[in-house]
Amino acid sequence: MQNETKNWTANNIPQRHEGLAVITGSTEGVGYEDALALSSAGWNVVMMGRNAQKGAGAIAKIHQINPKAKIRFEQIDLADLSSVKAFGLRMTKKGQAINLLINNAGVMTPPKRLETADGFELQFGTNHLGHFALTAHLLPLLRKATDARVVTVSSIANRAGQINFDDLQSQASYVPSKAYGQAKLANLMFALELQRQSVKHGWGITSIAAHPGVSRTNLLITGAGRWSVSGMMRTFFPFLFQPSAQGALPTLFAATSPDAKGGAYYGPNKLSETRGFPSIAKIPTQAADRDVSLKLWEISKKLTKVEF
Repeated sequence: MQNETKNWTANNIPQRHEGLAVITGSTEGVGYEDALALSSAGWNVVMMGRNAQKGAGAIAKIHQINPKAKIRFEQIDLADLSSVKAFGLRMTKKGQAINLLINNAGVMTPPKRLETADGFELQFGTNHLGHFALTAHLLPLLRKATDARVVTVSSIANRAGQINFDDLQSQASYVPSKAYGQAKLANLMFALELQRQSVKHGWGITSIAAHPGVSRTNLLITGAGRWSVSGMMRTFFPFLFQPSAQGALPTLFAATSPDAKGGAYYGPNKLSETRGFPSIAKIPTQAADRDVSLKLWEISKKLTKVEF
């Protein structure tokens, strides 16, 4: 496997003349790099985010690089299930098959416990439940495509994560990094369980997980704050972080490479998966537990009130 992915870059993305890619959190950082690379390879891209102004700016930037890019912006707030449902309905009305969904958006370590519009802890509610519900709403359009893939972006922070079923919403105790680790572990478990469910029910969808290693994005600064330890590391030691375009490669490999396998997990190949080129990533013990993953799947369905 190592050799298959060796030094794989965005130049290896197969060119295509059709195919719809939907990417959450794609107005900046790794998600923006995904949108740029896919639109450059001929994909029709739907960029998603909360801020329409940022969306317009990101599209203008991509059009400067590639005037022929087929790209548009759709507003969505993953911290509000009614917004997720409304987006699903808009897409369903258009009726176009979705070939690729990249669940990329994320909230990282707000210092105080915050809640989504539906009363979930912000990180678990946005990073996991928002994407869980979004995937459910888009499932019929994904099934319409012959080769649909869903790539869910996790993080190496999942190594320290633990799904705490007794306190999923961090109400009893809120530790920012713990809640983030739990949410990113949930992302990985969702990706692995979605693959099993797709095989079981014959949905014909390939579900894959990826993580960007340690990359230069605004997540650290906007989440934990510029003066947090992680924010200061990002500000004063930028050489420790790989560029967003490099961090996007495992996701892009999972999304487009004929060598990417359903139910696999990809990340960078160097320095404990913090940087480098796409390769198979290590799955933490709890994420490999099928019973725990299935339990999380069932609870997530109840919390989001969606059906697959």
